[in-house]
Amino acid sequence: MSFASLGLAEPILRAVSELGYSQPTPIQTQAIPAVLGGGDLLAGAQTGTGKTAGFVLPLLQRLSTAPAPAKTASGRWPIRVLILTPTRELAAQVEESVRDYGRHLKLTSMTVFGGVNINPQIKQLQGRVDFLVATPGRLLDHVGQRTVDLSNVETLVLDEADRMLDMGFIKDIRRILSLLPRKRQNLLFSATFSDEIKSLADDLLDRPAMIEVARRNAPAELVAQSAIQVDKSRKRELLSKLIRENDWHQVLVFTRTKHGANRLSEQLNRDGITALAIHGNKSQGARTRALSEFKEGSLQVLVATDIAARGLDIEELPHVINFELPNVAEDYVHRIGRTGRAGMSGEAISLVCVDELKFLADIERLLKRQLPRTKVAGFEPDPSIRPVPIPMGRGGRGQQYDDGLGESLEPRSGAGQSRRGQGSGQPKRGAGPGQRSPQRGQYGGGGSRGDGSTHRSGAQSQQQRSSAQPERAAPQPQRAPRDDQRSAGQPQPAKTAQPGAPRTGFRGTSRNYAGRGR
Repeated sequence: MSFASLGLAEPILRAVSELGYSQPTPIQTQAIPAVLGGGDLLAGAQTGTGKTAGFVLPLLQRLSTAPAPAKTASGRWPIRVLILTPTRELAAQVEESVRDYGRHLKLTSMTVFGGVNINPQIKQLQGRVDFLVATPGRLLDHVGQRTVDLSNVETLVLDEADRMLDMGFIKDIRRILSLLPRKRQNLLFSATFSDEIKSLADDLLDRPAMIEVARRNAPAELVAQSAIQVDKSRKRELLSKLIRENDWHQVLVFTRTKHGANRLSEQLNRDGITALAIHGNKSQGARTRALSEFKEGSLQVLVATDIAARGLDIEELPHVINFELPNVAEDYVHRIGRTGRAGMSGEAISLVCVDELKFLADIERLLKRQLPRTKVAGFEPDPSIRPVPIPMGRGGRGQQYDDGLGESLEPRSGAGQSRRGQGSGQPKRGAGPGQRSPQRGQYGGGGSRGDGSTHRSGAQSQQQRSSAQPERAAPQPQRAPRDDQRSAGQPQPAKTAQPGAPRTGFRGTSRNYAGRGR
């Protein structure tokens, strides 16, 4: 089957051909006709299978063939397609696809995410924007400042919907849904296709078509997976050895925490291996620069946390290393899905210490098979070392855990204590991210929504917030104030949809995984 047989217009086919694509992938073959039909869709596919083009191509077709809309009564051009993503990197990647595939069409697009100055976004929103690709937190900042109008959206796309729910964006999504017109097309695309997504979609979608082109939570078949057993105190030394002796370049390394990512990148640089860390506490400029250097090959190692995993799309990435196993098995699939993309082969190696054997068992249970386990000569694990529980969530209150990178990490407790700075070793008194401080009566440490749209108190910068926690959006008993309210120093009451608001869609909350925030 060819793209032409799917009913796409000539300008779109020309752009697809110029980008080097000739045959649609299975998800594209099924999704494109469904989206062109105008109905709702719930689609799941392995990461790297081309699902972004599965909704971008038909939406370009629908908008280009429909009559051009006039300005609204308020004098604004209507936003016709709203695409929500969990991370800044994924938003930028999707919007780039819109521009690439629509290069021969007279349609416009833009991204809206946090971590950057909001004013240029406000200016751009004053012009014509057909496709708006946004992260939930920053989009609601614009809603609060009345710089965006969502009342004319024709199609809503939730990309990586399961990840947004995992990251605690459920309340933000519900609020956004209440601002959209009742009559619209809804598309849910996800790398994994959990029972929870299906359940939540029952209320949002209207008789949707359902597509699942691969077994749920299945990793790419072309990824060679293995686990190396090693003591956690020797993981960094072993990682440096593997990179040097195998002459690896473009190695993506995953850690569980922002602190671990920072420390590991510093230690690799001391070993003579160029490395940078990327996570939610990094500025957007730093994240973009690190990704650019990594993609062009001037940066040997990129150390990332799980929040960045969904937005990394690097062609022919050969190696993914799990320096630490994720405490949620599904995240393993997303991590290793960065390699073995678009029919290319790849390698995923996990460095596993005795503390992580339970995580490894959970991953193998999800994959329905055992990973090959090996040992490296000179790095055999010490059999006398007893496993130490890795603190997760509220169960870790008052405990400490040595991450093997030179410092002990104290997990966030119910009292809201968190690490201050990068490895200062001193706990900070007061409220945790997104929690109210009893001493000040305002937001204590500042809360990250996970998409770069953050609230910061005057006494604490984003870089000073907790970096020892798994990379998650902070709990939010109340939404952080909008940019134009923050100077007042007082939290604003959360706005909720009025009873009977149209199609808010969700009746549940995000998965309550241990150590995952909410």
